[in-house]
Amino acid sequence: MIPGEMLIEAGDIELNVGRRTTTILVANSGDRPIQIGSHYHFYETNPALLFVREDAYGMRLNIAAGTAVRFEPGQQRTVELVELGGERKVYGFNGKVMGPLLEKVTPEQAPTEKEAT
Repeated sequence: MIPGEMLIEAGDIELNVGRRTTTILVANSGDRPIQIGSHYHFYETNPALLFVREDAYGMRLNIAAGTAVRFEPGQQRTVELVELGGERKVYGFNGKVMGPLLEKVTPEQAPTEKEAT
């Protein structure tokens, strides 16, 4: 093997095999573009993004690591989400969870309209 050489198997790599997914419709009600990265807890995204938040609890975009989806002002699009793996603990983002994911979201964890500004 040569230093830095990568040995790659032929064929495609299937991402997130066996994880639960869901598809949701998202609309940007804000006046600025909003970009969401591949590993962002979608539930905690900017409140200007309108969708059924409870459907996104414990989920992230089902896209390749390091990529993102951009929502232009007034744009509406369908995205696929995939459940978070690992220990299913969420810290940071908008500070709505700050610990283990529960079976259901609590009212304290819901982003508010005021936070969209």
